[in-house]
Amino acid sequence: MQTPSLQTKPTSRYRSKYEAAVAASLAKRGLDCKYEAKGFGYIIRAVYTPDFFLPNGVIVETKGLFSFDDRRKMLAVKSQYPLLDIRLCFMNAQVKLSKAPKSLAYWQWAERHGFPWCQGHIPTTWFADAIQTTEA
Repeated sequence: MQTPSLQTKPTSRYRSKYEAAVAASLAKRGLDCKYEAKGFGYIIRAVYTPDFFLPNGVIVETKGLFSFDDRRKMLAVKSQYPLLDIRLCFMNAQVKLSKAPKSLAYWQWAERHGFPWCQGHIPTTWFADAIQTTEA
């Protein structure tokens, strides 16, 4: 059995060509619906276990691959524990988040979201210049 081909319209309104195809199919059949008309916040319950704790309270998370799930986790932890001094140590900070032409490098993502970062090894200065916190 052959699957009927769906004609698509430009995807500028949709997040993917598939969503555009589904919308075109609905419109062609005269079925009315709204696209992404409402959002629902949610919380994913998990436990964050940092890689390294420096004696001065600095937390260092080391990353070779910095996946979407890793980034989401780091933003959630930073949001819920804003007083923690969390820093990122990348194996290669120049790696891009995706293959998209304008994709951010790991270091650019870290700077955009307020995470101090380094590449390769934890700098000795991180043992001395921590923001002292009492929250854990």
